Amino acid sequence: MLRELLSIFQTSNPLRIIGESFAEMFKLTYRMTVSAGEMAFSSQVSPDARTAIYEQDVQVNHLQRAIRKRVVSYLSVSGNMADVPYCILFVSLVKDVERIGDYAKNLSELPDMGQAPFPDDDLIHEFVEIRKGIEGSFKASLEVFESSDQEEAIALIRQGRDVAHRCDALISRIAKSTYDASTTTVLVLAVRYYKRIGGHVLNVLSSVIMPLHKVDYYDEDEIPLSVQGD
Repeated sequence: MLRELLSIFQTSNPLRIIGESFAEMFKLTYRMTVSAGEMAFSSQVSPDARTAIYEQDVQVNHLQRAIRKRVVSYLSVSGNMADVPYCILFVSLVKDVERIGDYAKNLSELPDMGQAPFPDDDLIHEFVEIRKGIEGSFKASLEVFESSDQEEAIALIRQGRDVAHRCDALISRIAKSTYDASTTTVLVLAVRYYKRIGGHVLNVLSSVIMPLHKVDYYDEDEIPLSVQGD
């Protein structure tokens, strides 16, 4: 599905502008995720850093609304009805990316709970690995989406599934730990936010290898283990 969509981006078709706006949203939410992660576990967060996250979230929301408006305008022209599937895909994907921005903003707000410095133990080490894994996959996904690399998309989806399972297991371990209430709350929320960010990134990746009606269903057995050919 996405490969045909990317070919449209190379033309003067109005969908190209929509695609460029979506790519800007996707990159912006990646930067938000990395910045918010740094803020979430910093002992000192500057007001300017927090303001920057909020301003970026506003940009993401504006881009989402602009894309929706352009899609409606484009489809109002009778000769463009053949592109309905691509427009539906855009509307679906922009919602996923908008949600990533929301979760990044949530991450940046965790210091407000006044957590103490985290202990240097196995649970924290696992969390750090999960965080790095999700940020790394997110960065790789930006390139995969633009190139429509199906093999890499499949690899990232399989990796993302594993990370999601690790998130669930870590939350259970944190709940059974001897951490104080503040530390437990912050860590559980942080792991949950990262899991959801990773999940929405996987939804975008699913558009690279799945037909429109199966986009978002990266947990299904229908995801191929490899691509045999076009």
